[in-house]
Amino acid sequence: MGSIRVAHPWSLALPDVARNGEVYMEISNRGKSVNRLTGASSPIAKRVSLHGHTMSDGVLRMRPIEAIDVEPSTSLVLAPGGLHIMLMELKKPLIAGKHFPLPLTFEKAGKIELEIVVIKDPPSDHGGHGSN
Repeated sequence: MGSIRVAHPWSLALPDVARNGEVYMEISNRGKSVNRLTGASSPIAKRVSLHGHTMSDGVLRMRPIEAIDVEPSTSLVLAPGGLHIMLMELKKPLIAGKHFPLPLTFEKAGKIELEIVVIKDPPSDHGGHGSN
């Protein structure tokens, strides 16, 4: 295996009418240099992009970003209120207990195949730990 490890990938179950969803996880870089997450894809959504948040005039706004840097010898948590992967124009509803594929593309590590679990409630240990 390479220097990148992904743990606890999940997405929150949403009502059938929801058009967009988000994916969260923990990414560890056991390498000696920065490795950038540059993209993701999934058959469950028409478009998938990397997102962060910015605060502007007291309002938290999501924004697309080009890449997510994972520093060497660190872990980075993608979590609600922070960095995340956005699923846009969902083709299927996100139903608790279901799974879907989400391959990630890293600048150095290449493609890493993930299976995302859809959960009913967010885990209490992942809320608010993401960073921009």
